[in-house]
Amino acid sequence: MSTRRHFITWIPLAGGSLIAGSALAQPMVEEKDPVAASLGYAADASKVDKAKFPKYAAGQACSNCAVYQGKAGAAAGPCPIFSGKQVSAKGWCSAYAKKA
Repeated sequence: MSTRRHFITWIPLAGGSLIAGSALAQPMVEEKDPVAASLGYAADASKVDKAKFPKYAAGQACSNCAVYQGKAGAAAGPCPIFSGKQVSAKGWCSAYAKKA
């Protein structure tokens, strides 16, 4: 009986660690994702169609966007525009706003 009680006390802890682990493993947004496509997201900013998105300027990338929440120097990071997904630090979309 004490083994069962011991097991039951660990259930909330195990569940919490699973939730925390899933938050760290966010998937990457794909260019074909409907929201990404509507915003012209490109995983590589150098491949942005400049004729279709004249707002794009060389040097703009997710890593220097005000909305990007990734750590400096990281290859990817979360972006609230694509909730629950990460974007490439080298990416770009039409929601780009220069970081202050």
